[in-house]
Amino acid sequence: MLVKFLAPAVVAGLLLSATAGHAQTAAQQAGLASDSSFIQTAGSLGLLQVKLGKVAQEKGSSASVKDFGTRMVADYSKANEELAAGAKQAAYPAPLMLREHKQVFDRISRMGRSSFDKNYMAQMVEYDRKAVELFQQEAENGRVASLKALASKMLPAVQQHLALATQTAGSVGADVTASTSRGRQGS
Repeated sequence: MLVKFLAPAVVAGLLLSATAGHAQTAAQQAGLASDSSFIQTAGSLGLLQVKLGKVAQEKGSSASVKDFGTRMVADYSKANEELAAGAKQAAYPAPLMLREHKQVFDRISRMGRSSFDKNYMAQMVEYDRKAVELFQQEAENGRVASLKALASKMLPAVQQHLALATQTAGSVGADVTASTSRGRQGS
């Protein structure tokens, strides 16, 4: 009689522990997917910044845009090395440029010199805002400790880039409110 009562209890206990274990595994996988998304998106943004910075050095009409491009090439070349090392340490593949960022690069690099400064700087403000959000999210909620620490370490520089992009955009008359609204609608 005791066996009749214990057997269902044991089975129920096993089912509950298996379900709890599966839920925990699913949550861990979701967290790791978030970390993977961070490293891939941050790496792609870094690659985009370097490529567009080089274009800005060539096509920029104003000295402030050319200087901004030079700074982005220098800063993001270094940042990309750190992101690649962080990806490797966390056993993720090295970041590649995402299709969305390739399309932005193609569009901006084809622009004529007369419209380049405003369009480039508006795009940089939009992507620097996204980068700040991305790095903040990873610094606060990342699951992989090394990536979380990397995001925390790099966040102040990303915030400085946003401030510099906003200042430079203002100096060339770029409409950064339109690029921000467009970026938020797409998200």
